[in-house]
Amino acid sequence: MSTVISVNEKGAIKRDSMEYIVRSGIAGGISGSCAKSLIAPLDRIKILFQTSNPHYAKYSGSLHGLVKAAKHIWTQDGVLGLFQGHSITLARIFPYAAMKFVAYEQIRSILIPSKQYETHWRRMMSGSLSGLCSVFITYPLDLIRVRLAYVTEHHHVKVRFVIKQIYHEPASTTLLSKGYIPTWFAHWCNFYRGYTPSVLGMIPYAGVSFFAHDFLHDIFKLPYLRPYSVVPLSAEQDKERRKKRQKLPLRTWAELISGGLAGIASQTAAYPFEIIRRRLQVSSLSTRNMYSHKFETIPQIARIIYKERGWRGFFVGLSIGYIKVTPMVACSFFVYERMKWYLGI
Repeated sequence: MSTVISVNEKGAIKRDSMEYIVRSGIAGGISGSCAKSLIAPLDRIKILFQTSNPHYAKYSGSLHGLVKAAKHIWTQDGVLGLFQGHSITLARIFPYAAMKFVAYEQIRSILIPSKQYETHWRRMMSGSLSGLCSVFITYPLDLIRVRLAYVTEHHHVKVRFVIKQIYHEPASTTLLSKGYIPTWFAHWCNFYRGYTPSVLGMIPYAGVSFFAHDFLHDIFKLPYLRPYSVVPLSAEQDKERRKKRQKLPLRTWAELISGGLAGIASQTAAYPFEIIRRRLQVSSLSTRNMYSHKFETIPQIARIIYKERGWRGFFVGLSIGYIKVTPMVACSFFVYERMKWYLGI
């Protein structure tokens, strides 16, 4: 059975207009929320593995361990334990995904104003810059989410408690010791602990993700694949599509494959930075730092990881990452592209 997609009768909406920005933001926010809800249990287990939580370290390194960890959480905390910290995830992911897709559309229109400018590096640059914009705005919420997922004692699992804990931790910035910034601002900087590797990881992650997705779209729209991969449109629907300057919509299976493969490629490229970021985010909770008030730098964290497990330590939980990221990115791009179509952009 062929997919049927309806169109409205309005003309094209200018890409730089507020109406386009709002609509693309809504489409992006909804797509991100759907994708994160789909893989929330895997996300929590992955964080526990990445941060070497002492209660779950014995399960890391295999898919069998993933199942055991899920059973352990289910036994200890019930089904809600698998979604611990998810409310913060949703509060973060809607503005994050909205900003990411809005920024991508706007930056892409600047770097690629017409077809003749459509090159691989411009696509990758558009994705990387959009990722940087979104991560800067929503990073504090991501840090709170990771802390909530890391804590295993129920009486400590409260958003207010975690926020106070982060704020009152010794400020890790050197600008405070030199008197360049006030104390209160330095403590607010605690909410950006691990931000640098996030930025470094976002460059390949978002860049590769958007590039791979668009590249696979091009492949599926080649003449010999188009009859099978593109949604058939009537003459009237195609006329409306051209009028609105909308892309040809892919069939469900093709869109999901494009998103899934894009997720695998981006996860592989950025995973070592994600490992370092997670360790930095919970470094103040470790015994050696809790009383010494010392905070590891990125090179120190990297050396610790390498000393513990060698180069494989930078890819701990990657198999779970693939299981998580493939449906997540596939769902995200699928919902976003469909929402764009229904919203007429």
